[in-house]
Amino acid sequence: MTKETFLHDKHIALGAKMVDFAGWHMPVQYTTIVEEHNTVREAVGLFDVSHMGEVFVSGKESLAFLQSIVPQDISKLEYEKAVYCQLPNKKGGLIDDLIIYKIGINSYLIICNASRIDEDVNWMSLNSNGYDVKIDNQSHNYSLLAVQGPKADELLRTMGLSTHQDSFTIKPAKILDYNILVSRTGYTGEDGYELLVENNIAPALWDKVLEYGKPFGIKPIGLGARDTLRLEAALHLYGNDLDEDTTPVEAGLSWSLAKDKKEDYNGKEVIMAQLANGGNKKLVGIKMLDKNIARHGYEVYFNGEKVGIVTSGCISPVLGCNIALAYVKNISDISTGSVVQVMIREKLHDAEVVKKPFINKRNKIRN
Repeated sequence: MTKETFLHDKHIALGAKMVDFAGWHMPVQYTTIVEEHNTVREAVGLFDVSHMGEVFVSGKESLAFLQSIVPQDISKLEYEKAVYCQLPNKKGGLIDDLIIYKIGINSYLIICNASRIDEDVNWMSLNSNGYDVKIDNQSHNYSLLAVQGPKADELLRTMGLSTHQDSFTIKPAKILDYNILVSRTGYTGEDGYELLVENNIAPALWDKVLEYGKPFGIKPIGLGARDTLRLEAALHLYGNDLDEDTTPVEAGLSWSLAKDKKEDYNGKEVIMAQLANGGNKKLVGIKMLDKNIARHGYEVYFNGEKVGIVTSGCISPVLGCNIALAYVKNISDISTGSVVQVMIREKLHDAEVVKKPFINKRNKIRN
């Protein structure tokens, strides 16, 4: 059965085109993807991301438990700070990618991808034996609203947000009359916030954000623009760019890995070996040199040899060209500036390997 968020009726009333996504009935667009995309880049947009998972981990051995399941060093995570993490299997492949927030002494909040909630909770439970830890999946009790764009902060200030916080932080706050957990995070490459609230608050808060956002040019934003926004920023999508056969090193996430972490964790031997020697493949950004779009699953060629596959691709509204992420063989000949070919409708089309992200991200905020 397809699930609905507590904002489902709001989307219908706004005339959204609805689609099934990760088992949820979600809005893909309200107007056009390009219009919604540009709204977030230039002003501010409101997303319903209540399909994401919220798992609370607590107990006197919660830190030791988390240290055993992620390759990041959670012992360095300060109160009310967040860290981007991965959840590897025994071979270093990725069950999911996560954000972990420290919300108290021996208390953490984990945000999971919608399509992986059950897998994540099951994996955590399987790996919790011997630890004094509580794993509490509260995904069904919370809604998550994302307010994203260069005017997001100014908008929420007019609604009463008084806390000042850097990127990748979380704080309890009061907006209007609503008690909310506010994190300065997002999935767009822009400044913004994610507002975690109990389900019964979500519909009224949604209306208020749209009301207060009118002077700032706010629009509701669907999953279509969410995808083009994250791809311009070269942010990974689980199921496209990440899976259980891909390690964080191969995914270009070495920057996020703890190089000197003493504790053992699932897949550590493989991940550390790849940090030293590289993986079998690498994720590159490509820009098509014609008007064709490189879509998920299309084959990539170099010097007449098949060397990889496209994982995500779309038109970039900001750049005015077609961009994509692709896994290719980890060889030095394929690097920034190299020309590869993408097989589209049985013909090879040239593309240039370019630096990631495709645009400059503007989400590093320090107050």
